[in-house]
Amino acid sequence: MPRAEVGRTAAGIVADALSSSPAAVLGVATGSSPLALYADLVARRADGLDTTGVTLVALDEYLGLSADDPRSYAAYVRSSIAEPLGVPADRVHVPTGSNDDDALAFERTIASLGGVDLQIVGIGRNGHIGFNEPGSERTSRTRIVELAESTRRDNAGPFGGDVDAVPARAITQGLATILSARRIVLLASGEAKADALRAALMGPVTADVPASFLQLHPDVTVVADHEALGTPA
Repeated sequence: MPRAEVGRTAAGIVADALSSSPAAVLGVATGSSPLALYADLVARRADGLDTTGVTLVALDEYLGLSADDPRSYAAYVRSSIAEPLGVPADRVHVPTGSNDDDALAFERTIASLGGVDLQIVGIGRNGHIGFNEPGSERTSRTRIVELAESTRRDNAGPFGGDVDAVPARAITQGLATILSARRIVLLASGEAKADALRAALMGPVTADVPASFLQLHPDVTVVADHEALGTPA
């Protein structure tokens, strides 16, 4: 699949789910990988897709950034997903806080919504999903984490390329939280993701590659381009 098709194909999966369940709880990832998906959903909304009943639940957030900081994931979800899709602010949930009580409160929020119907995830070059870095356990729940240096380096773009400006800590849904979603769509683009994607899909299930735990989920759809899959175009 060409890279340009990844977002469009994934958006079709999400749009079908929302058409079947207009009040669905949609788990949203951030970063560059799903931007084309969200843009396509916005176009589909203009063509009649009803997204006003959707609830959005984000995977993670940096610690130390306010929700108004344009580099925060709260700002990303608001500007790139919620507002273009017409989802009201009271149905947008992004983890926040810096302690175990805040993490537990987010778990309770997800439970109060009845769980996530469809979760969008990307994959990091070290195999992380959400901010579950290598070493994260299958049973992990929403918690405060230290970010790997490689993750901070990969995420430095919005911080002017300055790795030191990228927060060192974040709050993230845990692997058990992510795997509790009824359906999961995994996006991957580019040669840089090929090794991680191969390990996640074909290697052993191990905390060394957190995305490998997706093998344990009964309903995962992978949407990837030729480069990420390591196949000829």
